Amino acid sequence: MEAPFTMVVLIVIIGVGGGVINNWIKAKRDREAAVGSGEVDSLRREVADLRERVKTLEKIATDSERNLAHEIGRL
Repeated sequence: MEAPFTMVVLIVIIGVGGGVINNWIKAKRDREAAVGSGEVDSLRREVADLRERVKTLEKIATDSERNLAHEIGRL
């Protein structure tokens, strides 16, 4: 077995492994920061609000014309 070739392979493996571990740590830190800042809760509330709006629009779009006129008049 050639010692220089083995040393080069080990250096490459260590370098690539270090880069992968570094990226994993950064991604983990970013996820924790997003959760800690309340951004996720804010986005969940926004999604819930948008779902309610879509339900209302679906009801208006699929409702008969008579009921639609009645609902608009009631508003």
